[in-house]
Amino acid sequence: MHRRYFLPSVIGSLLLLTACSVDTKGIATESNRPPHPRSNVNSAVTVTEFIDLQCEACRAAQTRVIKPLLEQYGSQMRYEVKHFPIYPNHRYSKEAAEAAECAADQGKFWEFEEMDYENQDDLSPKALSKWATDLGLDMDLFERCRKSNIKMAIVEASQKEGEQLGVNGTPTFFVNGKRVESTIEAIGAAIQEAASGSMMPL
Repeated sequence: MHRRYFLPSVIGSLLLLTACSVDTKGIATESNRPPHPRSNVNSAVTVTEFIDLQCEACRAAQTRVIKPLLEQYGSQMRYEVKHFPIYPNHRYSKEAAEAAECAADQGKFWEFEEMDYENQDDLSPKALSKWATDLGLDMDLFERCRKSNIKMAIVEASQKEGEQLGVNGTPTFFVNGKRVESTIEAIGAAIQEAASGSMMPL
């Protein structure tokens, strides 16, 4: 697990200045990130993972935990992610999170996340743009979205929520608001417990 260290930031005011100079037409100020398409959007059981897109442990969890979890429990759970970039330890973590949110505006969040994990060794701005091109995104909209930094508010709100829940590293999992170990066995057991009605959403 990668742990986060907290540092003071003036990013908010700088982003506001940047956003004012970019055409934000067509860019959503709220997240359009949907639950995973292989999960059950109507399920009363929600599995939430706090992720850092530059975190190697998150990439490993994608293969060892998430994919098997969706295969075994996809119909029983709603799976969603929230951002928790470990910055500045992970230099590109915030930029990658913003870019993923920009891709979400065009219905490609999960595809973008998959590309991120497959190509995590290079998260440079050039690489992020290449993935967007490969996904067939409207590049004018995507690049304006990134340059505006509008999505940083979404990322920081997600991060604050994680902090309030005691998250200090990634990946961190919750089932209906209750923290669980980052293993398929622990998450699976929590899903079954929640589905039986003994673990109610917080």
